[in-house]
Amino acid sequence: MLQPRPKVLIADDDHNLRQLLMEAFPKHKFEVYQAADGDETWDTVRDLRPDIVLLDIMMPGKDGLEICRLMRENPQTRNIPVIMLTAKAQLKDKLEGIESGADDYVTKPFDPLELQARIEMHLRRYLRESDMSPITGLPGNRSIDRALLDRLESGEKFAFLYVDLDDFKAYNDYYGFHRGSEVISMTGRLLQEAVAAEGGDADFIGHVGGDDFIILTSVECAEPLSREIIRRFDEAIPSCYQPEDLEKGYIVSVDRRGYVMKFPVMSISISIVHNEYRQLTDPAQVGRVAAELKKYAKDLEGSVYVFDRRKA
Repeated sequence: MLQPRPKVLIADDDHNLRQLLMEAFPKHKFEVYQAADGDETWDTVRDLRPDIVLLDIMMPGKDGLEICRLMRENPQTRNIPVIMLTAKAQLKDKLEGIESGADDYVTKPFDPLELQARIEMHLRRYLRESDMSPITGLPGNRSIDRALLDRLESGEKFAFLYVDLDDFKAYNDYYGFHRGSEVISMTGRLLQEAVAAEGGDADFIGHVGGDDFIILTSVECAEPLSREIIRRFDEAIPSCYQPEDLEKGYIVSVDRRGYVMKFPVMSISISIVHNEYRQLTDPAQVGRVAAELKKYAKDLEGSVYVFDRRKA
């Protein structure tokens, strides 16, 4: 699976320096863009949403300090790493750059290899943090793909747990998105607690989105871990309902086809895919098997896990 190349914006009014930097970054590793003044830089940042900005302090129009402050005030750009480039070396100038929101500071002339190393360091942090779910703080799809590919390519035995909440949409529609987000956040926490109790040190937990999570663990830990997740979820979920709804044992909401129905207290379904009996070769295959097991699990009553015992 090909990963997109990080987008680097070089903002400097020195044409020769921009060209030098453009040539210094390997094209197979980066997409490199340039801007020659402050106004062009700000327009490019807003339109391009680069993954990192190399920002000269002294530029025509908006200077680098103003650009950096604007980036930090904008919710769409506030987390993009900024490395200040300047000929100034006084402590006061460095402090101004940091106070405006810069992540790093490089004084001209600089070593291109050192600059590239700093860029890669900040990119790793930014890409890692930008992939985190804002609700659970767990790694998202990009990290999930990478973790799954690592296990597939290693040839080691592993289990892939697909964790899904039953009737979450009905709950979210009935109680509202804020209460729904609290349930998702709670589920993320209890998954981490269950892994700490029954999983291994190398286990990986990811949040696909919505009410879907995945866990990568050992085959040996898969079933004990699933039982622990179910136990913790079934103990915790009643606190998310109003007492009168708990007493009835259901809420009334609309299903995906538009029919008004009674929905029981939420349960959790876990499908366990593993390579103990069969060879797993790519993420798409893992996804197909997980979807088959998930459909079967959701037809069962209450919180359950389904362990794939098929050998083909």
